[in-house]
Amino acid sequence: MLPSFDNTEIAFRYKSNRDLNQAHFLFSFMNSSQLTKLGIGFTSWAMNIGLPINSIIKQTIFKQFCGGENLSEAALTAQLLAKYDVGIILDYGVEGKEDEKEYDKAVPEFVKTIEYAAGKKNIPFIALKITGFARFSLMEKVNNKEPLTKAEQEEWQRVVKRIDTICEAAFKHKVKVSIDAEETWIQEAGNELVDAMMLKYNKVEAIIFNTFQLYCHGSLPFLKYCYDWAKENGIVYGAKLVRGAYMEKERTRAIEKGYPSPIQPNKEATDKDYDEAVIFCLERLDTFSVFIGTHNEKSSMIGAQYMMEHNIPTNHSRVIFSQLLGMSDNITFNLASEGFHVAKYLPYGPVKDVVPYLMRRAQENTSVKGQTGRELSLIKKELKRRKQ
Repeated sequence: MLPSFDNTEIAFRYKSNRDLNQAHFLFSFMNSSQLTKLGIGFTSWAMNIGLPINSIIKQTIFKQFCGGENLSEAALTAQLLAKYDVGIILDYGVEGKEDEKEYDKAVPEFVKTIEYAAGKKNIPFIALKITGFARFSLMEKVNNKEPLTKAEQEEWQRVVKRIDTICEAAFKHKVKVSIDAEETWIQEAGNELVDAMMLKYNKVEAIIFNTFQLYCHGSLPFLKYCYDWAKENGIVYGAKLVRGAYMEKERTRAIEKGYPSPIQPNKEATDKDYDEAVIFCLERLDTFSVFIGTHNEKSSMIGAQYMMEHNIPTNHSRVIFSQLLGMSDNITFNLASEGFHVAKYLPYGPVKDVVPYLMRRAQENTSVKGQTGRELSLIKKELKRRKQ
């Protein structure tokens, strides 16, 4: 049966009344772009001068969007979601610091995460960003095919080794790796590295997943190219479909540098390409393993409906739906209740280190038209239902 994304009883059954009231307060705050801007500014200022606000952050926005400060706390969140047949995608949310020692230090943390996830059906994925292991400027040079100095060549080989160490551990333990997208002007360097990992580890099933940002007008053609490439090389291609995360930055850079914007002309074009990409992958599950990462109810329903109409089992091993922790529970839990594979993207890490991620969540909720209002209306509906 197709899920109903209006069913708030199923959507919020894992939340206590206190949790729900707290979420109501938080989304009400984020519903105001002015308040959100002030909140972000104050948080950054307070963190910079060392004010003791970690506990406030942890009990509010951190609690809503993050799984915990460490793996053991994240495990408790995973156990809670598992009761409702919702998996998790573990993401060590510490953002890259342009420092080789920090890059090296992150590798064993990711391997430890993979080893923890091994054998746990409700933790099918971990997530990583290549820029968490490589200097941005180095990736720009690799992307542009600029000559590298001997020192830079050795540095790039260390980047490849870090990613390969993590992917090898994932392959050994049968845990999937979702590699996040980067800005378009370094994405080709990322694609080439991901391709190399896929050729090595995706021969039987998709262990490594590349991310396609469909708000870029070149992403759908590239997805179709990747299908042909995967067929030629006899691998299973892991395709993570998202709308995207760098739109304003991309447009601004295109204007500053004087080149055509890689971003779609409008939201309708993005939606059209996203939905076409979902169907394109679902039609080709002999070659694709598809990760449908979206908060868009229409896109989620298109995927679910196509599967049911074409007799694709809801629990097909090569299809998973996903939303961020703390958002779109109406999609996540209603899909799960009808037997679809679904997982929450669950960042974890020290509060001070995941603040950049949390700030982006706040900004995105404010900028995505209707998102915060929809979250609020569903929370209000459920609070009202519980009082009856």
